[in-house]
Amino acid sequence: MSLRQRHDLGQTERVPELPEVTALAAYLRERAVGRRVERVEVSAISVLKTYDPPVTALTGVEVADATRHGKFLDLVFKDDLVFKDDLHLVIHLARAGWLQYREGFPGTTPLKPGKGPIALRVRLDDGSGFDLTEAGTQKKLAAYLVRDPADVPGVAKLGPDALTADGSTFAERLRGRRGQVKGVLTDQSVLAGIGNAYSDEILHRAKMSPFAITERISDEAMARLYEAARDVLTDAVERSVGQKAATLKSEKRSGLAVHARTGLPCPVCGDPIREVSFADSSLQYCPTCQTGGKPLADRRLSRLVR
Repeated sequence: MSLRQRHDLGQTERVPELPEVTALAAYLRERAVGRRVERVEVSAISVLKTYDPPVTALTGVEVADATRHGKFLDLVFKDDLVFKDDLHLVIHLARAGWLQYREGFPGTTPLKPGKGPIALRVRLDDGSGFDLTEAGTQKKLAAYLVRDPADVPGVAKLGPDALTADGSTFAERLRGRRGQVKGVLTDQSVLAGIGNAYSDEILHRAKMSPFAITERISDEAMARLYEAARDVLTDAVERSVGQKAATLKSEKRSGLAVHARTGLPCPVCGDPIREVSFADSSLQYCPTCQTGGKPLADRRLSRLVR
């Protein structure tokens, strides 16, 4: 495996999308719901995007549910004796963030500000809890404590959920935003939940170029794209739910056909997977399956195969 392939695999592991966030929510429902918060510790102040109510409001409060909105994880807290409305800890893991669940913590010493990758820790009353961690220098991990998830700007802007939208909604949303289908699929205001990895997988399953223009996609091709999206996301959710948080990254990687597999054979036709690189991301595709055997120009401003 080349250095570039190893780099891409690492990038893939750090980008949670709809299936992984669904699985994290399911795991937290199983493990944390019914427990009460002992305390919340903040090591990186940049992770907190809201200050009213303060995170100290969660002390002694019960975890009531865990769900998601697109790629946002939502932990719901309820305590009628403490406050009237539910509180929601809404988390966006971004590119390098992750949630690490722990059955126990080494001691009771609070986190030291600015030390290590842990940004926020939630301790529960049975000694377990979880850390929000972030690797690298780009600090984009975000946590919002709100009374309504719609108070989070990113949640308020989300389009219909990519896993539950019906065929007509799916087609209407894509055709309503003119552009290359790869970019439109990953626009969270169009459809919520699809990111860089699963958009590559969906387009490969649909046998469609990532640079196809949404307005020009035929009804037959759009139906094929919709079915591919449902199949890819459903398969990924089924593989992911039931996994512990620590194994979700490797599970995601094991199910990919083209994403982060540059140079490896396509599992459908055997043609080497190709790549198009951009400033801070890349896409992978199979020329034989998706572009009539023609490689796409690997320059952002080149004339692109459609």
